[in-house]
Amino acid sequence: MIRKLKKPVSITILLAIAIVSLLPLYWVFSTAFQLPSYQNEEMDRPVSYVESAPPKLYPVGITEYISQWQKKREAERAGDLEQAEVHGELMTEVREKSFGAFNRLFTRTPVMKWLFNSLYIAVLTTAIIVLIDTMAGYVLAKKDFPGKWIIFWVIISTMMIPEQVTLVPTFIIVQELQLFDTHWALILPNLALAFGVFLMRQFLLSIPDELIEAAKIDGASEWKIFYKIILPLARPAMATLGIFTFVLVWNAFLWPIIVINDVDLMTLPAGLKTLQDANLADFKFLMAGATVAAVPIIIFFLIFQRYFIKGLTMGGVKE
Repeated sequence: MIRKLKKPVSITILLAIAIVSLLPLYWVFSTAFQLPSYQNEEMDRPVSYVESAPPKLYPVGITEYISQWQKKREAERAGDLEQAEVHGELMTEVREKSFGAFNRLFTRTPVMKWLFNSLYIAVLTTAIIVLIDTMAGYVLAKKDFPGKWIIFWVIISTMMIPEQVTLVPTFIIVQELQLFDTHWALILPNLALAFGVFLMRQFLLSIPDELIEAAKIDGASEWKIFYKIILPLARPAMATLGIFTFVLVWNAFLWPIIVINDVDLMTLPAGLKTLQDANLADFKFLMAGATVAAVPIIIFFLIFQRYFIKGLTMGGVKE
């Protein structure tokens, strides 16, 4: 009896956790499509739906649009074309208000430039990190040389250093190299990840040494071994590292707002910061920007989600 109940109970608990975890994301999307405000008779002024109490758990514009559409259909069936036209105009007004934040976002801000900047910086940085970390992991996993373990543990120890500690020295280096306010300031300081080196090393330990020795007997050079044998076998780990890295670079916020001042050079998370006024926050507008930033990552995750699952179990190989 207990065994029969175990699976349904586990599924129910996991489903509840998933719903709670997705609530913030749902709230972002709901707020982005919410109507701007409504007339509050008690306060004698328009009140934002976003700030209403109790809060609206769904975009009011959707129900209002459906209501006006139904009234329009009823007026058309009754032959009242004038009333049908009125409801049609109200539908248009509701639609424009619901999507008004997105219209402002794409017409009054360089959001497409921010999207392009984030995309190409994330892709370029991810490709370089995956290559460098794979090479480092291969050397640490399959080569013997003096100081190997010292180098490995020094690399691993850097994972315990908070990002905030390295901000000032990295900023000084960027200034000395005259890279401030350029995309190189976002790319060059992040060309290797200690986590990536560890991940690739642990995965490459599972590759039999006999394959490498057989290639050496056949006269293959080190580069040929790496290109023809190691890279094809390491594709699952490289894909996992690539996904983690892409998400990390895409969501980077603190460093980009420090080294980039030119609005046209900003990445999407840094650019969204400029949408907030110093004294007044338009939450609907901000949530529209957050929705645009979240959609590419969600699509990316849905396409490559199986590699995320592999990444959770990767790296547990014992020597």
